[in-house]
Amino acid sequence: MKRKLVIFAVVILLLTAAGCSGKTNSEQNGKIKVVTTYSILYDIVKHVGGEHIDLYSIVPVGKDPHEHDPLPKDVQKTADADIVFYNGLNLEAGNGWFNKLLETAEKSGDDAPVYKLSEGVKAKHLTSEGKETEEDPHAWLNIENGIQYAKNARDALIKQDPDHKADYEKNTQAYIEKLQKLHTEAVNRFKDIPKEHRILVTSEGAFKYFASAYGVDARYIWEINTENEGTPGQMKRIVDTVKKKKVPALFVETSVDPRSMESLSAETGVPIKGKVFTDSIGKPGEAGDSYYKMMEENLERIHKGLAK
Repeated sequence: MKRKLVIFAVVILLLTAAGCSGKTNSEQNGKIKVVTTYSILYDIVKHVGGEHIDLYSIVPVGKDPHEHDPLPKDVQKTADADIVFYNGLNLEAGNGWFNKLLETAEKSGDDAPVYKLSEGVKAKHLTSEGKETEEDPHAWLNIENGIQYAKNARDALIKQDPDHKADYEKNTQAYIEKLQKLHTEAVNRFKDIPKEHRILVTSEGAFKYFASAYGVDARYIWEINTENEGTPGQMKRIVDTVKKKKVPALFVETSVDPRSMESLSAETGVPIKGKVFTDSIGKPGEAGDSYYKMMEENLERIHKGLAK
């Protein structure tokens, strides 16, 4: 409790100091201050906003955005932001961290410049018992939805900064053309693999959108990272599935603990053929260090793993 009080006091001091400056951040450096909740949104918005935005991601690269404990810096950046982008579709709802952050940063009102980048996406829902009404957040794993995210970022930036409308539109068009080409290639990517071998097994059930778009059968140990992970019941179910369907390969996500998948591999004798990206891009300079590259890597690694 004492630690929480100290953190709260620091946050209040930071917010007070920011308010005393008398200037918005965009007035101070000529750029729009933008905050995103996690790294995938950060990269999409970066391609749309280009040189006209000053960008910050709350959840660091490699970390899981389902659950997060905001730091004083996160609150400060959110309070200072001209625009805040979040995914929605139940992603940032884990421990209520995002709503609490918005309240503390005074960005929770109806008129606050907070935008859901998944707006307009046709949501898929969870299938676990008791969770059927909850939306699956991983829409970006269908590249067409990533394109919709880019369009939503463009529209919000133009609303906030109409002086640079032409640049935002130009950036978005070039980015969409690149993503659309990758999506078109992906649609045909797995057709050379027999349908019965196109079974994608991961730790979290994050690949519903991916599976629907690209013709694979997505299976998992647990359905979403906010639930119990790797329970005996979950493990028994997936072991039976892997053996019955003669699954050729297993995959583990870069942002989850690999031990459950390693146990599944040991139990079934099926090898882990690679790591895939779900809730985060890769670290700068490494494989998958942008939204485009993470999807490109996923397609390559999954195809290669299932083809053998």
